[in-house]
Amino acid sequence: MPYPKTVMENTSTAAQAPKRPRGTGRIYKRGSLWWIKYHRSGKAYRESTKGASKDAAIKLLKKRQGEIAVGRFTGLAPERIRISELVELVITDYRDTRKRSIQEVKWRAEKHVRPLLGEIRAADFGTQQVKRYVSDRRKADASDATINRELSIVRRGFTLALQSDPPLVSRAPYIPKLEESNVRQGFIEHAQYLKLREYLPEHLKAIFVVGYHVGVRLGELRQLQWSQVDTAAGEIRLSGPQTKNKKPRTLPIYGDMGTWLEWQRESTVQQWPGCPWVFHYRGNPITGHVPGWRDGCKAADMPALLFHDLRRSAVRNMERAGIPRTVAMSISGHKTESVYRRYDIVSKQDLTAAAVKLEGFGLQAAARAYMDAARGIIAAASALGRPLTTGELSQVTTLQEQAEKAATGAAHHGFGFDSETGFSQSLGTSLGTASKAVQ
Repeated sequence: MPYPKTVMENTSTAAQAPKRPRGTGRIYKRGSLWWIKYHRSGKAYRESTKGASKDAAIKLLKKRQGEIAVGRFTGLAPERIRISELVELVITDYRDTRKRSIQEVKWRAEKHVRPLLGEIRAADFGTQQVKRYVSDRRKADASDATINRELSIVRRGFTLALQSDPPLVSRAPYIPKLEESNVRQGFIEHAQYLKLREYLPEHLKAIFVVGYHVGVRLGELRQLQWSQVDTAAGEIRLSGPQTKNKKPRTLPIYGDMGTWLEWQRESTVQQWPGCPWVFHYRGNPITGHVPGWRDGCKAADMPALLFHDLRRSAVRNMERAGIPRTVAMSISGHKTESVYRRYDIVSKQDLTAAAVKLEGFGLQAAARAYMDAARGIIAAASALGRPLTTGELSQVTTLQEQAEKAATGAAHHGFGFDSETGFSQSLGTSLGTASKAVQ
């Protein structure tokens, strides 16, 4: 439900208060509400206090007279402008500066900001309205990151209004940012890639394949035209204006990409001849909301997967393949390594591989420790010039068995031993010889 509009003033005539001295304005009452009247540059201004308190009327009058005295009074327009007008300022600014995210801003504004906040006067907007908006959007299952993006439109609107000449608002309220914990962990393994490809609608299959292989942003793929795809040379060329950092990039065509790009070309020529876009929906570029994506993911039992997760998956695959980071960054379009590294997410498969390596490393260290302990017992007895006792011999034998067992397990996990570590192929012989020397 839209938030309630500001209550309209009662304009019925009632007893008026005594006139104040000339030049100081006056206060008077209409019905149950107090009003004030004052002048600036010969022009009269009348303003309701929206209340039944005479003291509040006197206070408002003094405030306006003070603003006039120091040149801060810009008329009553700032008192009347509404949030919907501030939103329009933002959209106009995005249009004038040719920001590529204008469609997203317009969608957020029309879908959520205007319906809930549009009719509130900017002068009345403050902490309580922000809290209520946050509460309502959370009830609608909006994430804090989404709410931040929506409120940033309002915040920007106040900034633009203050920068206007004359200013359209008298102040910019503090609109705090919610703490975001939206660093996503989503990615898919190759088996999931094959499964989801089968469930996606026809118009999303090719863009899905390309996104999974090279990790290109959805916004860059949506603008791709056939003139930029050279399957013979195995290249896709992105122009500077298409990319986020305004720098052109060349992407490799490999794996399934070539087959699915040719399939997409043939399908486009047959059904939508003349369409220049590589990835489209009924002849028009695919929108940022990717129609059909959510239904396909649900059918493939991956309801939480986002298209952007393909970017993360491609980055991790390039890391696994041993591609130099500079090359991988040029493909994915990451400008800095700090951002790039955020996508190198560890999967269950990676964790399992790490566990195996750590287990082998631990067994290797254990084998060394057992052998060192056995040698220490032998060395101590030798230093005293005496043979091993029965108990010491039993300890040495046990340590030998434990060392051999640990060494075998470490070798199974790919951890061998060399001469520098004190281990050799004569591990058992070394301890065996020391044991036989004991009488």
